[in-house]
Amino acid sequence: MDEILEQNLAQQTVLLGCFAALALLLAVVGLYGVLAYMVSQRRREIGLRMALGATRGNIVGWVMRGGLRLVGLGLLLGLGAAVGMSRLLRSMLVGVNASDPTVYAGVTVVLFAVSAVACVIPANRAARIDPMDALQEE
Repeated sequence: MDEILEQNLAQQTVLLGCFAALALLLAVVGLYGVLAYMVSQRRREIGLRMALGATRGNIVGWVMRGGLRLVGLGLLLGLGAAVGMSRLLRSMLVGVNASDPTVYAGVTVVLFAVSAVACVIPANRAARIDPMDALQEE
């Protein structure tokens, strides 16, 4: 019986890991999409900033700050919800405390790092906008 329970737990762990990876992928793609859309909508503003003297580093920093601000807000709300839901999760977890600060810190660091990578692509694309082309658009 112990062997069957251990096998069942292993299968549940793999399934949960797959769902977690899929959720992380969806979050990254969503964040990338939002930032890419923001850059495309603000193309003229970015061109004007560059024409007035903003460097590529300034533009990258501006887009990264906007994206990471969204990530920070999401992490705060997510951590609050996770702490609130920890009572419900206690019955499903074996060998891990539902309020383990190491797990919360690890998940936060991983989500922040992956989100920062997702922000880099639109930020670099924004920095490569030609100011003259952006200002001539309607």
